[in-house]
Amino acid sequence: MKRIIRLENVIAILAIIHIGLARDLRNVTEPKTPEACVSLKASNGDDTNAIQKALESCTKGKAVALSSGIFYSGPLTIPSGVSLLVEKGVTLKALTNPALYDLGANTCGTVNEYGVGCKAFITMLGAKGSGIYGNGTIDGQANVTMTGKNISWWGLSKVALHENKFENNPQLVQINNSMDITLYQITLINSPFYTVAAYETNGFTVWGVTILAPATARNTDGVDPIGSQNVTIAHCYIATGDDNVSIKSQTATSSHISVLNNHFGHGNAMAIGSEVDYGASDVTVSGLTLSGSKIGLHIKSNAFRGGHVTNIFYDNVCIIDVITPIALDMRSTNLAGDRIPVFRNITFSNVYVLTKGRIMMQGFSETDQVEVTLKNVHINKNCTVTEHLAKVTGSLIPDATGTKCGYSGNQ
Repeated sequence: MKRIIRLENVIAILAIIHIGLARDLRNVTEPKTPEACVSLKASNGDDTNAIQKALESCTKGKAVALSSGIFYSGPLTIPSGVSLLVEKGVTLKALTNPALYDLGANTCGTVNEYGVGCKAFITMLGAKGSGIYGNGTIDGQANVTMTGKNISWWGLSKVALHENKFENNPQLVQINNSMDITLYQITLINSPFYTVAAYETNGFTVWGVTILAPATARNTDGVDPIGSQNVTIAHCYIATGDDNVSIKSQTATSSHISVLNNHFGHGNAMAIGSEVDYGASDVTVSGLTLSGSKIGLHIKSNAFRGGHVTNIFYDNVCIIDVITPIALDMRSTNLAGDRIPVFRNITFSNVYVLTKGRIMMQGFSETDQVEVTLKNVHINKNCTVTEHLAKVTGSLIPDATGTKCGYSGNQ
């Protein structure tokens, strides 16, 4: 008797395999939405004080629920142990007055040489067990004209680019020095700057989240673990104007990171770097579809940043309509310095590049080469391949065709 294998069984098996490859040292499963301590309805005015007061009064382990209407708010801080729940059909919109986000130097909403003049819309600082949940939407309103100005946050970013400076724009969600933080099912749109950034955080789960910004919106990274450990980003859809996910380490090592079963649309890349000064290691990217981004799988540093990037494993990745499907670059932007980066133990397994593009692996020197292993990596026959100062084990197979990625990532 023939044995029939159902598609859902295959997907379940693949999910188990992906979990087995995960580098997050925690046993991460789908989060559960906490019970509400209070439910709020929008006032049709400024709801900042009402939301903040509710967050500060909420019992630990529970969430403040935004249950009805469109809420308008300035910056919010989520306390330790408390969560924000934005329910289905509800939108939380960030007010567009730069003065609300200013850190004291009156630079938020301006362009200068630094670009660090704003607090985030939602902040978690030194928190443990906090999160953002719900099937609703948080809107950074970066496309809306700022209060008291004739330009939007994104317009300001274009000015900064033109002047070769930095925009002072707020991040949408900023997490600092925290533990066991969760983002679940929420939709995050129109961030003025990075959408989600977790700095020096241990235990960070982003599950079933949608992040959207136009391809032209500068510096709107999706999720950036920065100097963070034990991170899982799973079952998300991310399409932005910059890196979809970017693993960085300016102030501390980033390690034990799992990026599982996601779909990335337009944006820059699934990136590691270029700010990997303190190193990035033990990263697994599995079950990923990349469609329409500028770069696919991207590891980047230079002699100014340095950093050791080691034990990186890509498995079951499908790449389509991407200009540069794979880029490993130890001379990114050619910034000068004496901190030579190390790219070692980087493995690509079961990777499919269905459409033409450029594949590039560039080391630093004869003695500082990028070290790569290729296992069952299939590329379109029209891809161009550049390997310079690279130690490559295995080969690229030029036989990939088709227009659909199958089970890789969220379809």
